[in-house]
Amino acid sequence: MQLGLVGLGKMGFNMRERLREGGHEVIGYDPRPEVSDVPTLAALADALPTPRVVWVMVPSGSITRETIVSLADELSAGDLVIDGGNSRYTEDAPHAKLLGDKGITYIDAGVSGGIWGLKEGYGLMVGGADADVERAMPIFDTLRPPGPREDGFVHAGPVGAGHFAKMVHNGVEYALMTAYAEGYEMLAAEDLVEDPQAVYQAWTNGTVVRSWLQQLLAKALKEDPGFAKISGYTEDSGEGRWTVEEAIRLRVPVPSIAAALFARFLSRQDESPTMKAVAALRNQFGGHAVKRISESG
Repeated sequence: MQLGLVGLGKMGFNMRERLREGGHEVIGYDPRPEVSDVPTLAALADALPTPRVVWVMVPSGSITRETIVSLADELSAGDLVIDGGNSRYTEDAPHAKLLGDKGITYIDAGVSGGIWGLKEGYGLMVGGADADVERAMPIFDTLRPPGPREDGFVHAGPVGAGHFAKMVHNGVEYALMTAYAEGYEMLAAEDLVEDPQAVYQAWTNGTVVRSWLQQLLAKALKEDPGFAKISGYTEDSGEGRWTVEEAIRLRVPVPSIAAALFARFLSRQDESPTMKAVAALRNQFGGHAVKRISESG
């Protein structure tokens, strides 16, 4: 199958390689000429025979919006656009309408797998019309992990459902990573445990908490014991915030996901105003000692 792929970053570049290894003809466009197959989006459209399928794999937000608007001008009726980035699901309906007004159909695809997807395959959560999903299924089947289709791929519903599923997926990911990290900190704090990495390594097989994320933490600890080479500063790319916002709208309690999101915010504070206030309050009501900056250096 022939496919246009817009965005050849960490994910898009590897997806192009996996698709080519699967026998598909992929023409990629990226603003960086050293990785791009064509110089412009217009050239990409010209290089693909109609009806075209174009996969967008660029950062969410304004860049995705601008790319969709540009593709609406370059493509024609009967073509199909797939947004595989981490767009917020509320943006999918406007994108679908923009393209639909010109006869171009639209699929939203949540993609999980990171840099390991090239070798292991990508978990896919898609939203769109049945006919459009079926049309793109050769692409999805090549990208997903080997094995039964339902183990790694889901047609979650109409337009918007794929990105909503991916949003929740990433919210769950936040909570899982924080739980594994807290477990590591407890192990490292107890002198009886001589090798926290060995404990996490042992957990990778046979235990009820084993998972790919847990395996990656064991790997990271082996490569950098005690994490001496990295800072605890942790960004959030948006999906965790959106998950909490949607949980409030739906009145669904998500305390673990919310706590994991706020833990990321806390990681960015060299001196936490909250904890300073707590220390001051303890001193005020109970006379508890506070550590002055001059005492701690």
